[in-house]
Amino acid sequence: MPLNSLSPLPALVSALAGFVLLAAPAQAQTYPNKPVHIVVPSAAGGGTDIVTRVLAQQLSISMGQQFVVENRPGAGQMIGIEAVARAAPDGYTLLMAASTLAINPVMFKKVTYDAAKDFAPVTQVAALPNVLVVHPSVPAKTVAEFIALAKSKPDQIAYASAGVGTSPHMGMELFKSMAGVNVRHIPYRGTAPAVNDLIGGQVSAMMANVLTAKPQIDGGQLRALGVSGAKRSAGLPNVPTIAEAGVPGYSALQWYGLLAPAGTPNDIVVKLQAAVAKALEQADVKERLAADGAEGVGSTPAEFAALIKEELEKWAKVAKAANIEPQ
Repeated sequence: MPLNSLSPLPALVSALAGFVLLAAPAQAQTYPNKPVHIVVPSAAGGGTDIVTRVLAQQLSISMGQQFVVENRPGAGQMIGIEAVARAAPDGYTLLMAASTLAINPVMFKKVTYDAAKDFAPVTQVAALPNVLVVHPSVPAKTVAEFIALAKSKPDQIAYASAGVGTSPHMGMELFKSMAGVNVRHIPYRGTAPAVNDLIGGQVSAMMANVLTAKPQIDGGQLRALGVSGAKRSAGLPNVPTIAEAGVPGYSALQWYGLLAPAGTPNDIVVKLQAAVAKALEQADVKERLAADGAEGVGSTPAEFAALIKEELEKWAKVAKAANIEPQ
């Protein structure tokens, strides 16, 4: 009698193989079957938080489970980022990252995550420019006047940022380098507290994201001098770009993207990407983002992975040109 007819192993192996082949599609079909947490690594009220809450509301409806926004600010956003990098790769803990994800590696000697290896990119959700704003008491009404003022008072003008290594911080450092000015950096734990102190006059200027700053600009609490993108923002059509207003060639966009921990099943990543892309096509979502100067993207996981790689290289060059030493 043949040996294999005496042993149940071949049949067991065959059964297991069939189970594995069926498991992935079944996993995608049943996901999500409990609440999903999206970690925002910055304070409530900032641009990342605003985008995440708009998206989470849509995903909760379309995917039939609650998408809970969880703010975990601190340490240049690394507390929240690392929490997701170390989370179970099951699709139930996600990260809404900002450009900071790719900036931290050039700002800190000790970065507790690998932007290229610790995550499974899902999709770039949105892109938007920052806007250079000043307190109304600042006499400069244009970018050129602000540059002249800063040159007349080196290291005396204080500017706020959402934290060391955030897009607003690096955007201002790029501005300083290209405009040849020296303004003093005051980092905060998130965009909202930084804007609050700017409104209160404790600091004079800030490179803030349009999502957060637009209401204060419209209300006259802040004065907008220039937007950081290569073209004017739909949310602030009367505000010139920094490039056209005095710093030729300047461009620095902020982006937001959804990521899962590395090892998350690809079928879950694909399902999430499709759901986000569909949400971004909803008229009310497009209108909400556009009104605040943001543009929905909904890129593929591969495209988002490529963007992260490009950003890592770009900000490394900016830091070197600006003589920024990792802390």
